[in-house]
Amino acid sequence: MKNSSVIHRAARLWALCGLVLLALNLRAAITGISPVLSRLQHAFHLTGTQVSILTTLPVLCLGVFASLAPPTARRLGAETTITAALVLLTTGILLRALPSTVLLFTGTVLTGAGIAFGNVLMPVVIKRHFAGRVGSLTGLAMMLMASSGAIAAGLAIPLTHALGWRIALAAWALPSLLAALAWTPLAARGRPDPAPRTAPADDTGSLLRSPLAWAVAGFLGLVSLMFYALMAWLPEIMHADGFAPAEAGLMVSVLQIISVPLGFAVPVVAARLTSQRPLVTAVAASKAVALLGMLCAPHAAWLWICVLGLATGSAFPLAFTLLSLRSPTPQIAARLSGMAQTGGYLVAAAGPLTIGLLHGLTGGWTASLLVLLALVLPETVCGLLAGRPALVHPTRTPDVSDELPELEAVP
Repeated sequence: MKNSSVIHRAARLWALCGLVLLALNLRAAITGISPVLSRLQHAFHLTGTQVSILTTLPVLCLGVFASLAPPTARRLGAETTITAALVLLTTGILLRALPSTVLLFTGTVLTGAGIAFGNVLMPVVIKRHFAGRVGSLTGLAMMLMASSGAIAAGLAIPLTHALGWRIALAAWALPSLLAALAWTPLAARGRPDPAPRTAPADDTGSLLRSPLAWAVAGFLGLVSLMFYALMAWLPEIMHADGFAPAEAGLMVSVLQIISVPLGFAVPVVAARLTSQRPLVTAVAASKAVALLGMLCAPHAAWLWICVLGLATGSAFPLAFTLLSLRSPTPQIAARLSGMAQTGGYLVAAAGPLTIGLLHGLTGGWTASLLVLLALVLPETVCGLLAGRPALVHPTRTPDVSDELPELEAVP
């Protein structure tokens, strides 16, 4: 009995290490590329449209491949699928650093696919191995994601100066490879997930006919659009305002560092409120002030970066928390999360592309910032609708959403 207890604790500790390594690899490969976009454009002779597509691909892949992760996990097991996703991520990171435009885009797709699988399956692993600590470990995972994203953005230019941009990109293959190696024993002990049980009567029906479900999905999508558009182009925007590339990359890093403690604080506050509308309003006001400041007083960029960090760092945890608060049962929470992530990231993919195309058409960043400012309005409307004290109630009409997997996902 004692030996069994020791083995169980060791297995949980190994699973915790795997979880930490997984979370550390779910943002760095995306945020680490934006500070070196200008070097990529010069090295590969990319047009403005190609650069815009390059910044859009990772987010687009998050939406496209998210729907493939749950059925794959049911056939192979969550642990095996995560291991394969990390191998895919490692391969994609290495391909991006090779001297080929085709491999640059191919590697970007593989990178996005690996991250998408990890995003979807991480909460499944938390529930399976740490059922009694879902809240704290989800908060830990979000903090690690934000931290790794900040580190990747902050180190991109220094690594480029010291070792070249190819090494700066390829360096992030090392932590993803270590994560894959850590998950290999877990995959060997894992098993295919059992087929889902028949849902209770109250959990059947379509979420696509629920206005509240669409409000939650819309809020997550617009929050994601704003975040990934800024991650893709903020260094270029700051550089155009006269800041050195290293300082511009540091701004992206600081923006994400600010979000680290908010990953814990915002869900706790949101869960204690009957209505989350005050938080939605505060997030929207902060975004509007920051974007207006960047337009009207760019010399005070560090102030606006801090305000923007508070806004974007609060928006993600708030959107994720609403998935649970608006759901009457775990089954509906899982389906709502799947609907919101797939649709939300597809919406978010339009952000980097649109902002990049506008910059190419106008030759400046004013129009792009005005578009982001205008998007604060629909984000606020969706957030206010999603933040009211109500629950999602699916209709009984059969719909394609009934086929969505019953797995939660992290934004």
